[in-house]
Amino acid sequence: MTMTQKIDATYYAIGRRKQSIAQVLVHTGKGNLTINEKQFDDYLQQNPFYLEKIQKPLKLLKVKDQYDVKIYVKGGGLAGQTDAIVLAISRAMVDVKFDYRTELKIVGLLKCDARVKERKKYGLKKARKAPQFSKR
Repeated sequence: MTMTQKIDATYYAIGRRKQSIAQVLVHTGKGNLTINEKQFDDYLQQNPFYLEKIQKPLKLLKVKDQYDVKIYVKGGGLAGQTDAIVLAISRAMVDVKFDYRTELKIVGLLKCDARVKERKKYGLKKARKAPQFSKR
């Protein structure tokens, strides 16, 4: 007699944006999202834009209630952290099932936004802002 058992695999991915780095662990479950051991809506300060953005990859693939997602994020602000989390979740879902890649890629969720803040140069007030010029 052979028994088939469901293997509970954990998928890991990293996403980066500005100064933020997000590490995501995805495994089968009931749809719980936690960020740094807190509920995701509490961590994101009930901001509806960020809440919707983080759930977008899971809603697009129609797997929101099938996977538990644990997120560890550090650095930057909430906007950068949100973008890093979305990229990490999308990458993890591609590891879960490679067929998800086309759906995520069409919407643009697998693109890494590599823009970071430009460093300040000497003699200037900011990266490009120069002090006011005076003729006299």
